Amino acid sequence: MSQPEMRYFSTRGGSETLSFEDAVLTGLAPNGGLYIPTHIPELPSDWQTKWSNLSFPELSFEILSLFIPQSNISENDLKQIINTSYSTFRHEKTTPLRQTGEKEFVLELWHGPTWAFKDVALQFLGELFRFFLERRNSQLEKDGKEEREELTVVGATSGDTGSAAIYGLRSKPSVTIFILYPDGRISPIQEAQMATVEDENVYCVAVQDSDFDTCQSIVKTLFSDKEFNSKHRLGAINSINWARILAQIVYYFSAYFQLPKEARESGDIQFSVPTGNFGDILAGWFAKKLGLPMKHLVVATNENDILERFFRTGKYESEEVPQTQKGQSNETALVNGSSDGQQASSAVKSTHSPAMDILLSSNFERLLYFLALDTLDSPSGNQEQDRSKAQEKLNGWMTELKKNGKVDLGEKIKQAAGNDFWSERVSDQQTLEEIRKYYKLEKYGPYVVDPHTAVGLAATERSQKRSPNSYWVTLSTAHPAKFSSAVELALNSKQFPEFNFRDTVLPEELKKLEQLEKRVHKVKGEQGVRDLIEKVKKGEKVVPGEGKGSI
Repeated sequence: MSQPEMRYFSTRGGSETLSFEDAVLTGLAPNGGLYIPTHIPELPSDWQTKWSNLSFPELSFEILSLFIPQSNISENDLKQIINTSYSTFRHEKTTPLRQTGEKEFVLELWHGPTWAFKDVALQFLGELFRFFLERRNSQLEKDGKEEREELTVVGATSGDTGSAAIYGLRSKPSVTIFILYPDGRISPIQEAQMATVEDENVYCVAVQDSDFDTCQSIVKTLFSDKEFNSKHRLGAINSINWARILAQIVYYFSAYFQLPKEARESGDIQFSVPTGNFGDILAGWFAKKLGLPMKHLVVATNENDILERFFRTGKYESEEVPQTQKGQSNETALVNGSSDGQQASSAVKSTHSPAMDILLSSNFERLLYFLALDTLDSPSGNQEQDRSKAQEKLNGWMTELKKNGKVDLGEKIKQAAGNDFWSERVSDQQTLEEIRKYYKLEKYGPYVVDPHTAVGLAATERSQKRSPNSYWVTLSTAHPAKFSSAVELALNSKQFPEFNFRDTVLPEELKKLEQLEKRVHKVKGEQGVRDLIEKVKKGEKVVPGEGKGSI
């Protein structure tokens, strides 16, 4: 029996459905919702044997084809997009599995061009943008029309998302990317990864006298400005874009096929995921719903534990009601497409694992929709009617969250979530201890891990007590060189005199960045950002510079 063609709709309501192409280029639904597929597709009955020896690009094609109709992208075009996306990865397996214990494994997701897991999705998203815009513009040319479609990508970053987005979009025709970051407040390596890219469509924008929250607030304002957004066709590169979640589903299947035969035959596999904006672990949930045999996904949080508290209590709440500079809740800023994974709030603690320093996780809304759907009091069996009821339920939750900064989702939702998820909170001190522990591994070490991976490993260690016979896979989201301060603090010279960060950890590719010239556009405030974008889009020359700024 053939499956219906896949379409996409907003979590927040409306009967309209979009093609995959329109969902990707739109990014965020006009009503503030996130796009999700109309149904969970079925895997081939023989997938476990048919896919067992596939390369990562081949496996990607099989899984992505379930969500991308050939009417959107032909089989040959999709294969080419995928092959190009992963040609830049340094490891032949793209996301290799490393054994760290008798039944413990780490899935290394950081072998892409910027040494972070976000490359897996953003290399793919960049190729999608290129493909769709080239096809649209080719058709316009055939029709004898002079206008061309262009995409202006604007994002705020504390480091990793910006570099991954730049490397995914560099030199892409009809795409211009502006990445905002607080001047002087990101690590030298993170700035060098962005600012040494020479491609003409890339603009690294250091916002003077600001912090990350200010940069994110500027991006939110630009997305909320309908006239500005429409004029420049703003595009979203953060994980609100469905294509990013889709690409990440693949590496859960890849991990499964890399596990020993006895692990796969046991049917007792668990995944532990360092969790901030909930995109990485949501991809695992979709993999589970597709049919990948796993028991639970462990939500591993740092001291910013709003998600851990939800899975434990059923209440989704911050310690304080979050407020942006303009008096709106952070949930508003988040759904307007400006989230890089960190929200502005005094309730957010600064930790050794900064990519997880998050108040409200934007992708959590996608899970909440499905929890609402699965717990309807009186499901009708009619897909559109039940979808509308779930959207209405979700809207009620999001309205309460926006108004009060918290919402009690109830015991029924908590129990439904508990069928797929466990959760653990890991402190800063425990994070450092975990880095030391894995550096001191004997049989499987020494192994240097970044602080986010350490959070995941600590959560694995605790969860093993609940399921001692399971095989465990912990997702490693970044190379330790990206977070030198935490690694060097954990492996300090007093306790580990033999450890030298530069010689042991720092890759040659990142060392070379120190010698390259940086291209940074320094601006002041929201108006400075607007002026820069306007000048670039008008074709006026802007010159990167230090101190006084470029405009």
